[in-house]
Parts: sequence; C-alpha cells; structure tokens
Amino acid sequence: MIPIDLIQKTAETLMAKAAIEIPEDYLDGLKAASETEDGDLSSFVLKAMLDNYEAAKEDRRAMCGDTGVPRWFVKMGNEARIEGGPVALEAALRRATAKATSDVPLRPNRVHPLWRTDHNNNVGIGAPEIEYGFEPEGEWIDLITVHKGGLFGTDYRMLFPSDGIQGIKRFYLDSLMAFGKRGLACQPAIIGIGLGGSKDTCMVLGKRASVLRTVGSRNSDPRIAAMEDEFKELGNSIGMGAMGFVGKNMVIDCNIEVGYCHTGGMQMSVHAFCLSSRRAVARLFPDGRVEHRTDPDWFTPYQRRETVEWQPDAAFTQEAQA
Repeated sequence: MIPIDLIQKTAETLMAKAAIEIPEDYLDGLKAASETEDGDLSSFVLKAMLDNYEAAKEDRRAMCGDTGVPRWFVKMGNEARIEGGPVALEAALRRATAKATSDVPLRPNRVHPLWRTDHNNNVGIGAPEIEYGFEPEGEWIDLITVHKGGLFGTDYRMLFPSDGIQGIKRFYLDSLMAFGKRGLACQPAIIGIGLGGSKDTCMVLGKRASVLRTVGSRNSDPRIAAMEDEFKELGNSIGMGAMGFVGKNMVIDCNIEVGYCHTGGMQMSVHAFCLSSRRAVARLFPDGRVEHRTDPDWFTPYQRRETVEWQPDAAFTQEAQA
C-alpha cells in the first residue's frame, strides 16, 4: 500500500519541479530552434527565454510570472493500493497544490467564473483537474503535474471525412496563424492535435498530446508518425517564430493522437503547450521508493488499444518484463 503522506510530499516536490525546471527534451528542442532562427526579434526572445530558464533553476524561482493552471494526471498499475483510497489521494493532491501556491510560489490563477472568488491557492470547484489512466500490471502509481496556460492556445473544429488530410492541414494552419497573430499562445510550443472521438474526448486527446508527450516521440502508427513530422515542418513554414514575431521556429514538435469517432464526422482539436513546457513526473512504489523523470509515458500500447480485450503483443510483454 502506498502511504498518503508519501503521495503528498512527492506531489509538493513535483509542483516545484514543474514550475522551475524545464524538461530536458523541450530544452533541447528550444536550443535547436535558437541555433537555426534568423528572425531578429524571434532570436532575441529565444535567447532571453534560455537565459531565464537558467536563472530560474539557479534561483529556485518559477520560470514564468504566469504559472498557469496546475493540473494532475494519475496513472495506476492494476494492483496499486492507496492508503485511504482515491478520495484520500485527491485530497492529498489538492493540499499539495495549495501548499505549492504559497511555497514556490505560484500565481493563484483559479477564480470562480461568475463571482471571481479567489481562495489564493489554485484550489476550488473542479480545480485542480485530476485525470486518470490505468495499466494492466503493477503496484505503482505515477503522479504527473502539468502547469499549462489556462486561457487561449486551443481550438476545435468539426470536420467531415470528405475534408481529408487537406482539411486537417487547413485547420491546423488556421489555428497556428490565429495563435501567433492574435497572441493566443506563447511560441515556440509543442503542438498537440486530437483527431476523432466525441467533442469532449477530442479535446482531451489534443491536450494530452501536447502536454504528455516528449519532443521527438512519435505515434506508434507509422502513418500518423509521418504526419507528425510533416506537420512540424508545415507549422514552421508560415513565417512566424517566437511569440508570433517573424521567424521560422513556431513549432518545437507536433504530436497527434486519435480516437474512434462517429462515422459521419472527423473531430479535430489543436492545442499549444506553453513556451515554458512545465511538467514533472514521479512513480511511487509500496516500499516507499520514488523515481522522478520528465517523460510522462502516458500513451502506452494499453492506452492506444483497439481490441475488446487487452492482449499485449510479444514486444510489449518483453519490454514490461525488462
């Protein structure tokens, strides 16, 4: 059984790491962009951000004044047991969020939509969001925190099968142009695209594609992986760079996730993660071990399963045993 105090202590650590330390995969992508960028203002922004990340880590202060809206993703092995159960888990994550808001500190961004009530701790009705995933084996739980901007940088459109790949490209470019020209997102960013599902699951797929996949990862479907490469190049061909200035590095990477949808439609969502791609991950074990990492490893073969019953292939079984 995983102790609840270990969960809260780890969650507090993760909140600070996400706010302060840029994941290496995104940092490497940003450095590569800065080396090829030739737009004057875009180059200036990229250099300033890289300097800022170093200063944040050295001073142990949040890397951005707007620390976004903290949210949690929890993945559990099938045999995982938590002291006090899932209600205790959620209470611990809410306590950790409130404590981190004052200790890191984080900007208290969460308010009531009508009365603007602000408890100054990023906790309220439905906040922070806690989403769940499960895996066939294991006694561990993964805690993943993501600090994503909570205003813009997201769009949705109902497409139709006849729109095809060209329709997907058109909406993708429309979204990027709007993000850049209207200041709706902080670029360069990891772009997530959700295709299919119902409207709500399409939005979830796109957001998870942007915040739960690392730079350089590719979808296990080789045809979708090829689209990801193409869309990264396409997004960087529109003449926009950092923060919408003239440049050629608007997209650090493009990740696509799909879900089966109604036969008459082809839902699509586009999401831009922040220029400060803030995420942190830890795996907790019943014996008290905690393993920190920056790759959420969310989209496993089980998460993308298509069959009625789960029957892992040999390659997955060998990987799990290793």
